[in-house]
Amino acid sequence: MSTTPKLLQENDKVAIVSSARKITLPQVLPTIQLLASWGLNPVVGQTIGKNFNQFAGTDKERAEEFQKMLDDDSIKAIFCARGGYGSARILDLVDFSSLKKNPKWIIGYSDVTAILSHIYYRCGIEGVHGIMAINIQDRQHNVAVDSLKQILFEGKNTINADYHFLNTLGCAEGELIGGNLSVLYSLLGSESFGDTKDKILIIEDLDEYLYHIDRMVLALRRANKLGNLKALLVGAFTDMHDNETPFGLSAEQIIKNVCEDLKIPVAFNVPVGHIGTQNNAFIYGRNTKVEITDKGTKIEQ
Repeated sequence: MSTTPKLLQENDKVAIVSSARKITLPQVLPTIQLLASWGLNPVVGQTIGKNFNQFAGTDKERAEEFQKMLDDDSIKAIFCARGGYGSARILDLVDFSSLKKNPKWIIGYSDVTAILSHIYYRCGIEGVHGIMAINIQDRQHNVAVDSLKQILFEGKNTINADYHFLNTLGCAEGELIGGNLSVLYSLLGSESFGDTKDKILIIEDLDEYLYHIDRMVLALRRANKLGNLKALLVGAFTDMHDNETPFGLSAEQIIKNVCEDLKIPVAFNVPVGHIGTQNNAFIYGRNTKVEITDKGTKIEQ
């Protein structure tokens, strides 16, 4: 069973850092304002505004800042500013032992899937798969923002999805893991993506070719990441591409084709991933109940 960080309280410090691509201070100002409106104290890291090619500083700089925020007991959560690419590059440069001693929420999705998966498998710590600073434009109330707040302050979460004709009906219970398919694919064979037996796996992706989706899902299956699952949840597959000679299947149909004989509940159209204000947050590593019926899907943590 995973360890749950303490719920946030008024006046808690929350760090804003970039573990991956560069981002400017003006781009995170709405997040600073949002966190302050929740009664929190935002601490802006030095990677915000740093520029090393496409990254928010060198690997060493990004790792050192992440280490600093992990080791500071006054920081109660680390809010990743954006994804893109680069989080996996710092995993082996950071000592996560202080996180085991003093669990704190790490928040992000997309490329930050690498960190969430790593701390789950290496440290047994829950994280939050949810929107990042780059996604917050104002103090708006929407599914992405409100679900994140509910997790951080109340420690619970429910996601509802409409019925999808490709669904395989059924119920399941297990720890919820996963995230960005491309990132999970890149973690295969490492300690950052271990045994998936009896887990519930969720996958989503953005801006990929359809044959890449087929390659990656097939690789997960051949690496025995799908065969022992309790359930599979398919989030948003946004802005998919095809070749001049069509692949012939949608991303959802590709996943169905690879997983059809697994005889586990499968839900499509789950509102998680690169879908803006509808990107529901979820607790990474939390025991989760899933119910997939002809009325729709309910995911409860």
